[in-house]
Amino acid sequence: MPEEMSAEAPPGAAAAAEPGAAAAAAAAAAAEGERRRKRRWETLIEVIEVIVLAIVAVATSWTGYSAARWDGQQSLLYGHASADRFKADAASTRGGQGLVADSSMFTAYLQAHSAGDTKLEMVYVRRFTPDYRTAFLAWLKTSPFTNPAAPAGPGYMPQYHNPYLAAAARLNAAASATFDQGTAARDNAERYVRDTVLFATVLFVVAVAQRFKVRAVRVTTTVIALGLAGYTTVAMLALPRV
Repeated sequence: MPEEMSAEAPPGAAAAAEPGAAAAAAAAAAAEGERRRKRRWETLIEVIEVIVLAIVAVATSWTGYSAARWDGQQSLLYGHASADRFKADAASTRGGQGLVADSSMFTAYLQAHSAGDTKLEMVYVRRFTPDYRTAFLAWLKTSPFTNPAAPAGPGYMPQYHNPYLAAAARLNAAASATFDQGTAARDNAERYVRDTVLFATVLFVVAVAQRFKVRAVRVTTTVIALGLAGYTTVAMLALPRV
């Protein structure tokens, strides 16, 4: 009988055990809720980081590809500009040679005119190039031998047109324009290279953020990466394409 009475728990002990169990259960539930919230934000951050990594990886490849294409465009344009320069030099040389020949004939014509040898004058006139002869006939109409205000020679007349010198001027202008386009292509390539470096920096920052376990630090680092990725993406989209 005494043993049975000692085996029964006192009524006060059972009442005291119930609040303790309830507190332990509440603490366990709170801890489980905290763990779930932590897992949710970690999952969200990881999803954001994966999306950023995927987008930035593609963008990095695109900027590198675009930089390479603009480099190729630069080389091509510089090559065209050099070719036009060579053609311009050849045309200028040929035009200069023609002008020198005409000037020599004109000097001989003046000597023949001074000597009163009209036949020899006509020989030299026939040897002028067609463009120089046109200017020469216009020059004669200015009464050059009696008019002190007349141009010094046919080469100074507005009617004189040397097709080779004109072609040289046109080719030089085209070469300058093409060279400027090549310089612009080089600048575009450098901008794409800059964006490639910035995207690589984003990849590095995201990789660093994944190492942090402190929520505030990881979120802050991820936000920085997102801001840099957004800025670089806008800059990339504003660049011209080949």
